Amino acid sequence: MALFGFGKKKNAEEELVQCGCGEMCKPSEIAAKKADEEAKVSGSSVKVLGSGCAKCNQLEAATLEALKELGMDATIDHVTDFTQIAAYGVMTTPALVVDGKVVSFGKVLKKDEVVKILQKVRG
Repeated sequence: MALFGFGKKKNAEEELVQCGCGEMCKPSEIAAKKADEEAKVSGSSVKVLGSGCAKCNQLEAATLEALKELGMDATIDHVTDFTQIAAYGVMTTPALVVDGKVVSFGKVLKKDEVVKILQKVRG
């Protein structure tokens, strides 16, 4: 009877698995928690999420200029693995992540826009 939808799962939800926190969590939630923990462990971090296309590279360049202008650590990680990008909840790239939080997605920011975001996020 699977032909008419009988016998199939009604929900296409992820099954829960045992997590390091001691509770049952979805695999996508575990990946997001892991990304948050990595950001906390590594201290302050700036990441550009995207496939490596021209727009992603433009955002990375603008972010690098903004970090240099503000005299901040100019290390930027460029994440191209779509599993890691999805762990942040990002569906449209390029995206900018500062200290583990997504601050922009789906557009290329200008240097001045990145400066304002960094000043707001990092104080």
